[in-house]
Amino acid sequence: MSEQQPTNDILALQKKLRAFAAARDWEQFHSPKNLAMALAGECGEVLEHFQWLTETQSVTLDAEAKREVGYELADVFIYTLRLADVLGVDVIQAAREKMSINDDRYPAAKARGSAARAKTYEAE
Repeated sequence: MSEQQPTNDILALQKKLRAFAAARDWEQFHSPKNLAMALAGECGEVLEHFQWLTETQSVTLDAEAKREVGYELADVFIYTLRLADVLGVDVIQAAREKMSINDDRYPAAKARGSAARAKTYEAE
């Protein structure tokens, strides 16, 4: 798959989400503030599925639980894309830039196997 394909898929999905909101006259509710709040709420719904699970249970979800988590992740993704669209953010480009920043902040030779915060590596 080419580098361009994911961007085209994202743009097509954003267009579809924009049309979905327009058909329901929901643009009036899709301010950045409201979309960010909805996104946070959906992240909470993802968390609910893992709230009282052990580490082992969290990696061995049954098919139904994975399906339910998948729907919540889809909601997170949808609100993320909608927020990016409303703000005019190219989320693919932003992700590429952020990965480059993270590559600098978390050098593989120093960060391998560690869950330390970036400040740890900056101090060295």
